[in-house]
Amino acid sequence: MEESTRQKKVSRVIQRELGNYFQRNSISYAKGGMITVTQVRVSPDLGVAKVYLSIFAVDDKEAVVQAIRDRTWEVRKFLANERNELR
Repeated sequence: MEESTRQKKVSRVIQRELGNYFQRNSISYAKGGMITVTQVRVSPDLGVAKVYLSIFAVDDKEAVVQAIRDRTWEVRKFLANERNELR
């Protein structure tokens, strides 16, 4: 199924903002590694976003993913505060 224009716009905004977030906070997650947001897919009702990450220069990538999952609330709070258009 093809994504709507609105889905594409929302996914681009989320990708850009999360990219900025991980660029600023990668030290707390990846301990010197780099986290890149490669793709964001948004559901048709815009209620769910799947974020695909690429993690570089880190030995234990699973630990980085788990750290991000453990602090999901922090990432969601950042998006809510940073971009009013996403509410």
